[in-house]
Amino acid sequence: MKVKIGKYPKHRWYSNFLYEKFGWRNEPTIKVKIDEWDTWSMDHTLSHIILPMLKQLNKHKHGAPYVSLDDVPQDLWPPEGEVVPDGDTDSSFFKRWDWVMGEMIFAFQSKDDDWEARFSSGEHDMLTIKRDDGFHELVKGPNDTYKVDWEGRQAYQDRISNGFRLFGKYYENLWD
Repeated sequence: MKVKIGKYPKHRWYSNFLYEKFGWRNEPTIKVKIDEWDTWSMDHTLSHIILPMLKQLNKHKHGAPYVSLDDVPQDLWPPEGEVVPDGDTDSSFFKRWDWVMGEMIFAFQSKDDDWEARFSSGEHDMLTIKRDDGFHELVKGPNDTYKVDWEGRQAYQDRISNGFRLFGKYYENLWD
């Protein structure tokens, strides 16, 4: 994959004249070449592009969109009894967007991480036993110490899935 997006050109006083007279448009140069293998694991490929952009946006953002209270923990809801004038923001407004951005970044960082290994320990010791019906069965051997924290693993996966859900929901709010 190759992506080249040129700088956004400045609109000058003569731009309208050039457009009207010659049809010249003052637009950025955009070239995208997608190779066949770029779509084999497209979610992984895109995460290499999206993650640095999310980090940059998070670092340099100049505002925040409205974030639904259903999408954030209750401690980020407006304090009870806080009166907010029409069109104004409550004291947790920007904190909610920071939390959503953090969850999206967490999800995309996890795409390039072997996070599942954190929830397992021990060594496999497996034996193959031939059953009476002619089939073979894998069973744990005497030295098998392999364990998986399935609840912790599922909680981590749920957080990743929620980060991707938030990315989809707030996609049109990814602006600076």
